[in-house]
Amino acid sequence: MALFRMDDDQLVEQESTSFRHLNLRERSDIQRLLRVQPEALGEELLIVSEEFGNWEDSRRRIDLLALDESGSLVVIELKRTDDGGHMELQALRYAAMISSMTFDEVVDAHAAFRARLGDESASPQNSRAAISDFLGTDGEDIALTTNVRIILVSADFGREITTAVLWLNRFEGMDIRCVRLRPYEIDNRVFVDIDQVLPLPEAADYQIRIGRKEAARARQSSVSDGRDFTKYVIISPAGESPELNKRNAVRQMVSVMTDNGVSIQRIRALFRERIFRTVPGTVAPGDATAQALLDREPRLDVKRYFVESPIHEGGETHVMFRMWGRNTESSLDALVAAFPEVGARYRAVRQEPSDS
Repeated sequence: MALFRMDDDQLVEQESTSFRHLNLRERSDIQRLLRVQPEALGEELLIVSEEFGNWEDSRRRIDLLALDESGSLVVIELKRTDDGGHMELQALRYAAMISSMTFDEVVDAHAAFRARLGDESASPQNSRAAISDFLGTDGEDIALTTNVRIILVSADFGREITTAVLWLNRFEGMDIRCVRLRPYEIDNRVFVDIDQVLPLPEAADYQIRIGRKEAARARQSSVSDGRDFTKYVIISPAGESPELNKRNAVRQMVSVMTDNGVSIQRIRALFRERIFRTVPGTVAPGDATAQALLDREPRLDVKRYFVESPIHEGGETHVMFRMWGRNTESSLDALVAAFPEVGARYRAVRQEPSDS
């Protein structure tokens, strides 16, 4: 792919340059900017630490260590070269080294990181609160999965790296992504084209879906010695719903509230900003809603939102987050307590896994 400038009668290709030519360095320039704005890599990430190397007998350090919204650790390895070097092997070693990190160790690493940056409020307590808020865990500990994700960031990738990444991603639990940074110098200003090249964004969910399911099961198992099979019945003035899984239970409770006159703005005030996305106009459910979200936020993972059942109110379309997990009951409790006039409640149906 190439970048073109539109003139009146032609498209003029813009020649890319190199970070070396621009005298931009990995750590002091590229790494520093991504540390401040990790969402430029295409997803919501919380940077836990920089130059992390808290293990024995090793002077190697992870460029950036992050958490994603599902609670997985993410190794971010950076190179400014055009072939990526041997960064995939290095990142795999790092992933293995941190795979046994506990939640408390992540909290301590984040607190130390904030202190190094000169944050006077840095403390384990504040880091625990920041991480819990990002993950939506209401202050409770989580058991981190051993399936660590990897994001490789480079000016380009050689065939050896791309072949290795494609092969490794075939295995359940593996999630390695290659993000290319292509710099341009135009009118004495530097522009960077940031593009995920592996796996292709439109195929990424399909290729790693099984691995993420296994990771979620592993996290739940480590907390409760078994998967959580709880379902929920939402009880409203109109009657009882069928037994619903977690994400659909919260979505149903929100529907009960809006059907009984509670505005979406009052509901939104109970949750973090990312729980709802809004686009102007009354957009049809499904593909049209997904495209409207992408038009507004091109890097948004729309599969994490209920695009098939948006909420229309006040000439706008509101789309709710799918990923609730262990926040289900606290979220249901918050909705019931905030709007008692509706008379809604819920019943948890605890289920045990079968022996088969």
